[in-house]
Amino acid sequence: MMKKILLTALTAVVLLLSACGSDQVTLQVFNWGEFNHPDIGRMFEEEYGIAVIIQHYATNQEMYARLVHQGGDFDVLFPSDYMIERLILENRLAPLNWDNIPNIFYLHPYFETLPFDPQRTYHVPYKWGMFGIIYNTTMVHDPVYSWSILWNDDYAGQIYMYDAARCTLGVALKLLGYSHNTRDITELHAARDLLLEQRNRGLVRAFQGDLIRDSMIAGGAALATIYSGCAWWMMGENTDLNFAIPVEGTQFFVDAMVIPATSTRQAEAEKFINFMMRPDIALLNAEWIGYSTTNRAVLDMLPDYWRNSQVYWPTDEVFARGDMFRDLGDFRQEYYDAFMMVLVGG
Repeated sequence: MMKKILLTALTAVVLLLSACGSDQVTLQVFNWGEFNHPDIGRMFEEEYGIAVIIQHYATNQEMYARLVHQGGDFDVLFPSDYMIERLILENRLAPLNWDNIPNIFYLHPYFETLPFDPQRTYHVPYKWGMFGIIYNTTMVHDPVYSWSILWNDDYAGQIYMYDAARCTLGVALKLLGYSHNTRDITELHAARDLLLEQRNRGLVRAFQGDLIRDSMIAGGAALATIYSGCAWWMMGENTDLNFAIPVEGTQFFVDAMVIPATSTRQAEAEKFINFMMRPDIALLNAEWIGYSTTNRAVLDMLPDYWRNSQVYWPTDEVFARGDMFRDLGDFRQEYYDAFMMVLVGG
């Protein structure tokens, strides 16, 4: 994983230096860290003569702040579903010219009509996954099928919870039988209190993000909440790990390529999106990032053990347990306030 970070950072620096002092068109791309192959920018430039500078962010909120509050000059973004919905509602995205993106032909049917942009006016799906539980089979002696195992005293101090408000409050909301998009303050506070109970009983080892990966690989805890793409990679590093999607339901997410309304290089940005959807390039990215592809041609090109994995490509029954986060509008601050109370212990 460190190799990926260093290669990606080095690629961005080289491309930045090569683009300086030139009249060449330069695309500014803003993607999640580690979620594109480090050679993509160079390959696109060699083929089309358009330079690419790829910067990376860690959260949707960081991406939004750079774009909206810090005046980021970006041409292609990779936000998640609920953030795309927010950007659409705020008129911050440009409608796509599909004549410039013929490789949309390869989009898997699962992703043709998504609730945040049902006419697919603004987005091209890039990767997807589901939120669930990764667990060490040598340490967990109970079946892992429900979020309730995260409240089992047998695993006190051996449970990592993901350090993100929507994800972790969503776990508690689903366990209580509520929507993880609820705007009912009573339901939200019930989820908050359930997480506070979990913390106060000493069940939670820590609320963490990326550090969960290394700790679970090293056998540092019994259970953790994590995204399926991370779980897929972790299971490759430690064969004692397994992953489950709880029966109560979970978050199904899609990160997609969009163009900010402020971009002055839309045609070039669409050429880049089309390039990213081309099967050979999409395969390169899919193998690098480990998250499930949205490209039906790539799915057929992957090894059998990828396609047959319930982590990488779950059955329709498991897939149906997921639904997307939606933009919460003015209610989003209530989630952040509730989660902050959990983090500080009440």
